[in-house]
Amino acid sequence: MPSFDIVSKTDLNEVENALNNVRREIETRYDFKGSNCTIDRKENVLTVFADDDLKLRQMHELLQGHLTRRNVDAGVLDYKTPEQAAGQSVRQQVIVREGIEKDLAKKLVKEIKGSKIKVQVAIQGDELRVTGKKRDDLQEVITFCKSLDFEMPLQYINFRD
Repeated sequence: MPSFDIVSKTDLNEVENALNNVRREIETRYDFKGSNCTIDRKENVLTVFADDDLKLRQMHELLQGHLTRRNVDAGVLDYKTPEQAAGQSVRQQVIVREGIEKDLAKKLVKEIKGSKIKVQVAIQGDELRVTGKKRDDLQEVITFCKSLDFEMPLQYINFRD
C-alpha cells in the first residue's frame, strides 16, 4: 500500500548558521553599537539578551530574516514571555520546535478524517503515517494539509508506492 510520513523537522546546522549571521550583523549595526545584545544556543533553546524591548524586537526581526534566508521556516520558533534581567535589560527564551506535538497531531488526524479522503492516519511518536490504496488519495491529502493553516511547518517525506 502506498504511504508517506508527515513530519516537522528543523535543520539545527542551518539555525546555527543563521545565529552566526545575526551575531555578525549585531556587531556591525550602528543602532546596536555599545549595547549588550547577544543570542546563545543550547540544543533546541535559544536565549536572547537585549538592553530593552525595542532591541529585543529588532533582534526578533533579524533572527526571523536570517532563518528565512537559510531556508528555515520562522514558524519553528516558539517565543516564551520576556523576563526582566539586571536593570533595563530583557532576557527571553526561544524554543526551536521539532516534531509534531500530540495535540497538533490529533487535530491534524481529525482534519484529514473529516475531509472524507479514503486514507488511514496513524500517530507514530512525533510524526504521522498516512496510508491509502491509491497514490492519488495520498497526493490529495498532501494538498489538503498544505491548505490548512497550522503554525508549525510540515514536511512530507518517505513517499512509497
